[in-house]
Amino acid sequence: MASIKTIDELDARGKRVLVRVDFNVPVSDGVVTDDTRIKAALPTIEKLVGDGARVILMSHLGRPSGEGFEEKLSLRPAALRLAELLGKPVAFASDTVGEDAQEKAAALREGDVLLLENLRFDKREKKNDPAFCEELAKLGDAYVNDAFGTAHRAHASTAGVAALLPAYAGYLMQREVSTLTGMLENPKRPFVAILGGSKVSDKIKVIDALIDKCETLVIGGGMCFTFLLAEGKQVGTSLKEDEWVARAGEMMEKAAARGCKLLLPVDVVCADRFAEDANTLTCSVDAIPADMMGLDVGPETAKLYAEAIASAQTVFWNGPMGVFEMDAFAAGTKAVALAVAANKEADTVIGGGDSVACINKFGLADKVSYVSTGGGALLEYIEGKELPGVAAIRK
Repeated sequence: MASIKTIDELDARGKRVLVRVDFNVPVSDGVVTDDTRIKAALPTIEKLVGDGARVILMSHLGRPSGEGFEEKLSLRPAALRLAELLGKPVAFASDTVGEDAQEKAAALREGDVLLLENLRFDKREKKNDPAFCEELAKLGDAYVNDAFGTAHRAHASTAGVAALLPAYAGYLMQREVSTLTGMLENPKRPFVAILGGSKVSDKIKVIDALIDKCETLVIGGGMCFTFLLAEGKQVGTSLKEDEWVARAGEMMEKAAARGCKLLLPVDVVCADRFAEDANTLTCSVDAIPADMMGLDVGPETAKLYAEAIASAQTVFWNGPMGVFEMDAFAAGTKAVALAVAANKEADTVIGGGDSVACINKFGLADKVSYVSTGGGALLEYIEGKELPGVAAIRK
């Protein structure tokens, strides 16, 4: 895989450097409630500040209509939090490419930092509109992408601007790409991948790709019931995708042919309804009651999965084993999280919003090798797709 240009190759002193960051963070009452993504961008921002760049940050937040300013989706709280983390003022532009952005960008001195307002307040961002790309590019002399989580989008700030300015990868982007490329192309073996989440249809290409790359593929979450149906089992009222049963069967055949062990639950925690205080029953997957739904993998399955994880030298985990947000159905996901954290010998990579939420919920984020900031971008990278935001910074 071709290498990418990094900010270590950029002579930034005095230059206005336009940096795409991922400040798509939760905000409540004007305050950032989880600053993980802002902290992840600090090494790149601090490097550019230290090199004497005039740093202009841009990001999206949420899903605005694209018709202009929306108070609840303003990036101003992110600018305030970034200033606290950097220990220095961060200027904030009340627009993205308008008069305020132009004036504040022009006024920057070496080492100054400016954050532009939410890119997606302008509908041209998502359309990769050429005129919008040019207006953004005029603000800077060089471009840095440090937002792997948006690299699968061919938007103005991820692809279009990169074609108009000298383009580089920030440290977060560089680490994401090198970590994932290493995991996929040259993993330490055995390589165990754990996939959870609700739908087979969302992960089918990822499952396909991982069967070709790993020794063991562990399946949990709602998607396991479609696989169990393919084995001829009854799954009660559990989440299932009837139209994907045949395809799940093909995946199992492919895994067997490739020598990839595909692990499915042997027991599940069932409930009579989707609620924290539902009546529950732990049973074999051969005995799921017709009027109950599986909401977590059972204790025997958790042991089986933990043993597989303990034997690995490389572990990739994406997606919970059950409805971990409800304590009654969190045990399976917690067991997997603990097993991943306990394997100190392995390279352990956690990816996807829910998996990151799991590892944070159980206080284990510092016990794994790498926590990816990518969701959709991560999955598309594993599928083997060229991501527009990564393609733009290749040498």
